[in-house]
Amino acid sequence: MAIGPVDPFTCLNDVDLFADLSTDELDAMQLMVAERTFRPGELIFSQAQPVTALFILKTGRVRVFRVAEDGKALTMAILEPGAVFGEMLLVGQQMYDNYAEAIDHSVICQLTADDVERYLLADPRIAVRISRLLGERVARLEDRLTDLALRPLSARAAKNLITLAESRRPTRFSQSYPVHITHEQLAGLLGATREATSKAMAEFASTGVIKQSRGRIVVKDLPALKIIAKRTS
Repeated sequence: MAIGPVDPFTCLNDVDLFADLSTDELDAMQLMVAERTFRPGELIFSQAQPVTALFILKTGRVRVFRVAEDGKALTMAILEPGAVFGEMLLVGQQMYDNYAEAIDHSVICQLTADDVERYLLADPRIAVRISRLLGERVARLEDRLTDLALRPLSARAAKNLITLAESRRPTRFSQSYPVHITHEQLAGLLGATREATSKAMAEFASTGVIKQSRGRIVVKDLPALKIIAKRTS
């Protein structure tokens, strides 16, 4: 893990948490934020190597997961650039039982506990956004647990693909959404086996809802996917 040079214009600007700050305020904060580069598959933090810090994903993707007693990894989230995550009791986040690993070559900005207390919680504009962020995160977790308990695999798969697709722009000449994810990564999000996930993707592809290629799923029919996501049986 090597700390790279500071880029004062791209680490914090696109993060909703800092949307109320001026350019000068962002530039001043950016100078105090360390950057680290992680290779694909490299752990950012784990139970064995906990880190008390708040992370902002600048480039690349990160997988946050837990390991069950039987050794099975359950993916909690796949994070895109701009995501805020990490172990930070000051803002109500507890990640000590989670792992985070880089999926791609990733650059991550890191704020220490002192940084958060001095620069984030002391600013009412950011403190309000932190409260909202945590509330949304709890709601998403509750929704995810409900889905795992009550919804069939096809509906869960559709819902996760919708979330991933809507975080990306459609392709230039059509309303198709390329999602860079493998069946194994998607299976981790769904709490399912790779085989069952591949079968569900094959069914989606056979009806033209998606198109598959190596390491990528292209959502071709978002409205149809939304109908599938509402299934309860």
